[in-house]
Amino acid sequence: MFSSIQLFEEQGIKNLRKVEDKFIETKDIASFVNDVKTEALNLAMNIIAETLERYDEEIRKSTKRKDHWSIIRTDVKSLITSIGTINFKKTFYKNRDTGERAYLLDRELGIEEHQRITEDAEAQLLKEAVQTTYKKGGEAVSILDKVSKTTTMDKIRELDFSKVHKVPEKLREVPYLYIDADEDHVSLQFHQKKGDLKKNSFGRKDNCILAKMVYVYEGIEPESPKSTRHKLINPHYFCGVYDGNDNEKLWQEVYDYLEETYDLSKVEKVYLNSDGGAWISGAKKRLSGLTRVLDEFHMNKYMLKITGGLLDSADEVRNDLMHEIRRGTMESFANKVLPIANVAPSESAANRIIDSANYILHNWTAAKARLCHDEHRVGCSAEGHVSHVLSDRMSSRPLGWCREGANQMAHLRAYYFNHGDMLELVKAQKLPKAAGAEDSFIMDPKQIGEKIHKEWGKYVDRANHEVSVLGQKYAWFKAQITHI
Repeated sequence: MFSSIQLFEEQGIKNLRKVEDKFIETKDIASFVNDVKTEALNLAMNIIAETLERYDEEIRKSTKRKDHWSIIRTDVKSLITSIGTINFKKTFYKNRDTGERAYLLDRELGIEEHQRITEDAEAQLLKEAVQTTYKKGGEAVSILDKVSKTTTMDKIRELDFSKVHKVPEKLREVPYLYIDADEDHVSLQFHQKKGDLKKNSFGRKDNCILAKMVYVYEGIEPESPKSTRHKLINPHYFCGVYDGNDNEKLWQEVYDYLEETYDLSKVEKVYLNSDGGAWISGAKKRLSGLTRVLDEFHMNKYMLKITGGLLDSADEVRNDLMHEIRRGTMESFANKVLPIANVAPSESAANRIIDSANYILHNWTAAKARLCHDEHRVGCSAEGHVSHVLSDRMSSRPLGWCREGANQMAHLRAYYFNHGDMLELVKAQKLPKAAGAEDSFIMDPKQIGEKIHKEWGKYVDRANHEVSVLGQKYAWFKAQITHI
């Protein structure tokens, strides 16, 4: 660190003086900020590189190291950090007993083999890529450097989200819980490998996959005391590509979260708002005591399809059908729909009416739950949340995914909207230390600290001198002011 500071004293401060002189003459604050930032970043990278080399030197001098490890060579390595790429020297060793070869500095600091991006930089990459694109994520990895979009993609595909699972210390107690579920239709470039997309009977490629979303919350409340808009209370999202038996895995994750977060013995009712899809109905297999509620969007969509051709009488008939769902039976509802289908202008229109009625009948209990009075029932916001959480990144623009990429991005979006810390996610991916890796070759930290304090002393007087020089310059600057 001290060589870096000395170099900064000899060159960096001179450069800063020139930058400051330039600012005094031009009063161009944007250029001033950029020039100062460059000098500060260069100092920071030099300090980091020197510190790493100092640790490496401590290992070289370690008597514990000399007992078992022989020096092979010294290499120059690079690490991309969130401020820029640092280049530093580190020593390669061989264990005389086992023949193992390793950079002991990497073992000491937890740097994995072939790692070239630090955790802070990778967190920056994820923060950007989850919101925009792989390319912009690679550009955001560092202030002064970038990585390719392929590197960004690979980093995201390697993530294991189960490693950051946290269990609250105390279970929350609420009387009602709400679960909304829906899916986003994501376009694929391929399933497993390029060229594996097949065409259906209409000649269209089977290039769509469902990114599913489930979120749990405790109700709704106004965004502000006088606002007419509402927000969810303590929402938690689950997203991913789940096919076939994987649906049970999704609902198991939801159940595990509920069991670990809430005292379920105090929950009086759990509402499930959805469109009644087959994968959503699977929730009943794992979550008992659910009250299924059909969401308003699909309720209104199919009711409009039934009554859309009735022109002036459409509203009256629709209200009558709604009353039949609320108070009547499946048979009485079907009897009122049949005359509407019989007067349809075409066979296709009649089929559309019958299909829409069948949708309501298939979700009859959920439809009744939507229309019957229940002061604790809330509206379903799944359509909006799918757009905000998934579509905004995955399908609202022309994009193509593979199954693995879509699954990982959906999980990352859920993690992001659950306010997950990207740095914690990156750190959680680290492999456990190998046997013997817990041994340290660094000298006693207290001895290093004492040595550092002594070395700092000689720089204090120089710093005071620089402050004095700066004070004189500001006095000169003040004398030049002619307008107030």
